[in-house]
Amino acid sequence: MFEKLSERLERSFKILKGQGTITEINVAETLKDVRRALLDADVNFKIAKTFTDTVKEKALGQNVLNAVKPGQMMIKIVHEELTSLMGNSSVEVNLKANPSIILIAGLQGSGKTTFSGKLAHHLKTKKGKNPLLVACDVYRPAAIEQLKVLGGQIEVPVYLEEDQKDPVKIAKNAIKQAKNSGNNVVIIDTAGRLAIDKLMMDEISGLKKSLSPDEILFVVDSMTGQDAVNTAEEFNRQLDFDGVVLTKLDGDTRGGAALSIRSVVNKPIKFVGTGEKMDAIDVFHPSRMADRILGMGDIVSLVERAQEQFNADEARLLQKKIAKNQFSFDDFLAQIQQIKKMGNIKELAGMIPGVGKAIKDLDIDDDAFAGIEAIIKSMTPGERNDPTVLNGSRRKRIAAGSGTNIQEVNRLIKQFDDTRKMMKMMSGSKGKNMARMMGNMPKMGR
Repeated sequence: MFEKLSERLERSFKILKGQGTITEINVAETLKDVRRALLDADVNFKIAKTFTDTVKEKALGQNVLNAVKPGQMMIKIVHEELTSLMGNSSVEVNLKANPSIILIAGLQGSGKTTFSGKLAHHLKTKKGKNPLLVACDVYRPAAIEQLKVLGGQIEVPVYLEEDQKDPVKIAKNAIKQAKNSGNNVVIIDTAGRLAIDKLMMDEISGLKKSLSPDEILFVVDSMTGQDAVNTAEEFNRQLDFDGVVLTKLDGDTRGGAALSIRSVVNKPIKFVGTGEKMDAIDVFHPSRMADRILGMGDIVSLVERAQEQFNADEARLLQKKIAKNQFSFDDFLAQIQQIKKMGNIKELAGMIPGVGKAIKDLDIDDDAFAGIEAIIKSMTPGERNDPTVLNGSRRKRIAAGSGTNIQEVNRLIKQFDDTRKMMKMMSGSKGKNMARMMGNMPKMGR
């Protein structure tokens, strides 16, 4: 996400950093290169020009020419303007009514059905809501089946009427059921088309008029660039939706939609999809996205994800075991499972300032811990609890059982022993949060 744009912007700022004397000429040269970078990222031309004109005005108005570190001051101004371009602050979805009715709109293939499932999961697990998914795509049986499967995965009920072809009737009946069943959010997945057409617009407009939804979210594939912005403009003209959802931001996207869409339709980006899993959805924070674009990481989001997996009672119990030097391979395995729940390993590492650029060419997938897990699971309960019994023959058996080699087993056991010693020393300090312990994990799986 935004890798190419980030690299181009970094090169642009080097024009200033490499100059002994800062002048209006090389400030203008830097911003000319920034504008090219934005255009290459598929940002609307008018938006790119207005953006760089504003940055130039602020840069020269704040005495960048006389600043001690003009490159850093320029980055600060660009960060502020990127944040402003994307909406300044996050905007919550409207959940005041009971039940709250959320209408999901967009073209076919944009990811509406998957997002509907992700939104239900998000509202259930993070907002304590009791959602009902509604299948209103009467033209595509596969969409109905997909919603049923997703509902089963996240344990959220799905309302459907396979013989009914009127989406308004289906939606109204679903709302009645939600009231009777105590569902306080109704998420309605609607039909899409390969392109905007009158039938689709009339249908979605009819749903809006009949249901008076509390929230209309427009879902768009961010990989379509300026086409996404143009589609959003037409939908907004017809529906006057409340917010935008950008899907597939984990793909090979240039980022133009994220940077342009807010200015064009004057509606906030509320969510972004960052993967295929049901928890791969983030509330959109403009400032954090600007951080990522400028290579500053996103440590706030990383901490939030860690806190979601944090259990205070388990942490206290673990701390007692560490203090008594009883931390076992089972505890180690449990910590790995918690990290995996936080999301894609490479994405998590990229949230740490300075790390994203360093690992951009590395192939770190979700199986980064597979070797470690296989080795630990090949141990007996007694061996996991007391690694001191792991002699040569036991290590050979573990290597064979885990599909690894004796060197990998030895390396893991040594690093585990070193980690346990370090944690014992840290047990009375602020380091007990174990953040350092997890820092070396990826290299242990090599």
